[in-house]
Amino acid sequence: MKPKKSLGQNFLTNEKILNDIISTGKIKEDDLILEIGPGTGRLTEKILEKKPNKLIVVEKDKFLSNELKEKFGQRIEVINNDILKCYHNFNFKKPIKVFGNLPYNISTKILTSIIKLENLDKIFSEFIFVFQKEVAERIVAKFNTKQYGRISILSSWKMNKSKIFDISPKSFYPIPKVWSSLVVLKPKNKIEHIKNSKNLEYITNTFFSQRRKMIRKPMKQLFKNYNDVAENLNINLNLRPQNLKISTYIEICKYFEKLT
Repeated sequence: MKPKKSLGQNFLTNEKILNDIISTGKIKEDDLILEIGPGTGRLTEKILEKKPNKLIVVEKDKFLSNELKEKFGQRIEVINNDILKCYHNFNFKKPIKVFGNLPYNISTKILTSIIKLENLDKIFSEFIFVFQKEVAERIVAKFNTKQYGRISILSSWKMNKSKIFDISPKSFYPIPKVWSSLVVLKPKNKIEHIKNSKNLEYITNTFFSQRRKMIRKPMKQLFKNYNDVAENLNINLNLRPQNLKISTYIEICKYFEKLT
């Protein structure tokens, strides 16, 4: 079939990479598995070889959904939907393990939507995701680096994460112009409590929309008494957004929530 650019379809075809992804996921027979964007079912087939308890796939493309139903029959449950419209609907007796070769154009949107779920660790046990390499490096970035930003902070708030390996463009059909990376994210059992995840998202957006500026400007946007807030939180206003630790952004968010 001809991949659809509108859906960001780049099918993973490299047999070794597919096997390495499965090895990384360490599938057990009692696992509940969700696969996002299975496409032609190459990774799906590898997952089934490990005989998990249940495999659900979410595929937006109606033609591919029908092909997957025909190919795998009762061995999988196929949901023909956009993952962004159904990610919050999964509710099982134990957390689900998730695999996904995510479309480049909406991968960060998928991740941030999942992060904002309440009780994330009760719904999902682990995410084994293929991202564009540049996005993967932003996700796992540490503070004081160029890659560090909004998605680094949001994901670190709720997850432990690691980049496993890079994937050549030649491993996909059609061949993309960029490299990809496999990233593993595991929800934390304990997180710093904030009232609403949207507040942390708003604060990080405010800071990193001006990432080359000193943080005095975004602090002034967030707080009338920004000098007092900075003093209370021991923040140097001459720093730039990438110089603040994740814990500092959490404290800024908590302070912001007290005033709203």
